[in-house]
Amino acid sequence: MTFTMMMRKKLMQNLVISLIIVLSQIPISCDTNRNSRGYEYFPDMVYSRAYETYAPNPVLPNGMTAQPPVKGTIPVNMVPYQYPKTPEGLRLAGLELINPVEPNEENIARGKFEYNVFCANCHGIDGRGDGNLYANGKYPSEPPSLITEDMLSRPDGEFFHIITLGSAIMGPFASLIRSEDKWKVILYIKKDLSGKN
Repeated sequence: MTFTMMMRKKLMQNLVISLIIVLSQIPISCDTNRNSRGYEYFPDMVYSRAYETYAPNPVLPNGMTAQPPVKGTIPVNMVPYQYPKTPEGLRLAGLELINPVEPNEENIARGKFEYNVFCANCHGIDGRGDGNLYANGKYPSEPPSLITEDMLSRPDGEFFHIITLGSAIMGPFASLIRSEDKWKVILYIKKDLSGKN
């Protein structure tokens, strides 16, 4: 028997022994308790020790997990609105707020889309105040027409103020329509809707 054959035989024996050891470990490694995952290596923060939002928290100063925001912070995509919902606030908004949106076809089309989603149900497709909610008796009083001379002569800032904070029985749309889209709705009302009527 040559040296190579002896090495090959020894290698085969080692391989068979290793295979037997590995195969014998498979049944042992299967746990009968299905609720346990066994050992985990590097779980990567899978099991968080986070507190529930309104749960007591002994680590924080006031003992609560939910903390008030730091003074002066503003949520993402939230632009603070400085005018109050008063006649004086409406007048100031009309004087100080200027429509920053360029009057082009794309912006007017976006304004039309937003108008049809949020405004047409009450003010009507043509802006006459004859929307579905009023026509079907679901609205207690007739919404104002947006295409009268009085309404169209109002400054853009007043429109923005009313869309943001609401007016009379109209609810606020501050959280529903982005600021830029409010300006586009105003653009659509003044440039496109008024021209159709």
